[in-house]
Amino acid sequence: MTRVNSSEDMNSQVMVQMFNSPRALGVTAAILFIMGIIPGMPHVAFLGFAALCGFLAYYIYFRQNVAEVVEEAKPKLRTITSSSMGGAGGGSFAPQPPALENKSADRTQEPAEVSWEDVTPVDILGLEVGYRLIPLVDRNQRGELLGRIKGVRKKLSQDIGFLIPPVHIRDNLDLLPSAYRVTLMGVALGEGEVFPDKFLAINPGQVFGSLQGAKTKDPAFGLDAVWIDESQKDQAQTLGYTVVDASTVVATHLNQIVQQHTHELLGHEEVQKWLDLLGEKSPKLVEELVPNTITINTLLKVLQSLLREQVPIRDMRTIAEALAAHGDKNQDMGTLTGHARVALARQIVQNIVGADPNIPVATLDPSLEQLLLQSVQQAQKIGADATSFIEPRLAEKLNNALIDVARRQEAAGKPVVLLVAAPLRMTMVRLARFNLPDMHVLSYNEIPDNKQITIEATVGADLTK
Repeated sequence: MTRVNSSEDMNSQVMVQMFNSPRALGVTAAILFIMGIIPGMPHVAFLGFAALCGFLAYYIYFRQNVAEVVEEAKPKLRTITSSSMGGAGGGSFAPQPPALENKSADRTQEPAEVSWEDVTPVDILGLEVGYRLIPLVDRNQRGELLGRIKGVRKKLSQDIGFLIPPVHIRDNLDLLPSAYRVTLMGVALGEGEVFPDKFLAINPGQVFGSLQGAKTKDPAFGLDAVWIDESQKDQAQTLGYTVVDASTVVATHLNQIVQQHTHELLGHEEVQKWLDLLGEKSPKLVEELVPNTITINTLLKVLQSLLREQVPIRDMRTIAEALAAHGDKNQDMGTLTGHARVALARQIVQNIVGADPNIPVATLDPSLEQLLLQSVQQAQKIGADATSFIEPRLAEKLNNALIDVARRQEAAGKPVVLLVAAPLRMTMVRLARFNLPDMHVLSYNEIPDNKQITIEATVGADLTK
């Protein structure tokens, strides 16, 4: 007798217990298999029934598991379909058939509201690399470029006077496999191509032979160069070439670009950090300077103006004292920059000529200088840029004359320095900025007492005739 607590008949109960779970059939298959391999037993009958029971057990197990997976996947499939339709963003999609269970379950979800989290700010400094250069920035592959870039940032920060922002490195499949690109505020400023398995032999100007390899230009300074194999490295050095690896080429190019654009890297946050660092040693000076004398925005403009002319701002105390002494009298950025430069005169001149007591300079012809001073005075009366009061032909002739002087000075191995009257300095800086970015424009009151000037050339003697 078998006790049954439900209203189902015996046949239904037996079928449920035997075929509802694969366990019973699995155990039966195992017992029949063991009996079938015993010597003397009817092997075909027992092994055949064992195979049949095993197949039925597997079938029941498979059917139950597939049903569970499908039931669990239904809500996810609805969610994916709804999300893809709702996020189409103006695209078209085919209408879906109504669901059998619940029509509201298939309604497309509303797209998420746009928020500020969807706005990604541009990287201040960026380096994009092709896929063949990824090993250079991968520490797991012993890439040296990350360490070189860290060294560049540290050295520049110490020399210039504020912390250079990090360089964000990413791969870019739009670039050539061996190419790289340096960006500032999302805008490309320089690019080049390097080969990780080769060395760049740069011609510094005087070598004693040629090398076999792919001829190119040094991306940082435009010098003639050749890509060579490692086996040619010793030969290239013997011939007078400067040999560097691919990581050094990229790091040097990055260093050169950052040096040219340090004034664009300085912002309000950096100026505040600059003031905080100065305030640790001179708190009263900082308290008097900002905001009692000048605003932080005016200080930012002055510091940017100094950096634009390659003047470091690491002498914080000298700069702050000069601005605090004159800021209450005049808030003009150009005037304040001039006072800061006079205070930094020794540092500025030392960066140009080093310890040499003589400063080789070019000067303007007195008649030309007087004409330019009159233009500056007219511009100041109406608050306009002085360069707009200079005749275009005169400006062109003046630029050509300055370029000629600069070439002669460089050929003689001397720095290119133009000495002018203080009111003219900013005007001449603007005139020479694009054609002669390496020209140093000094005013007479920026010459230290321990230095002497040597006039190498006079510009503009025939321009006013």
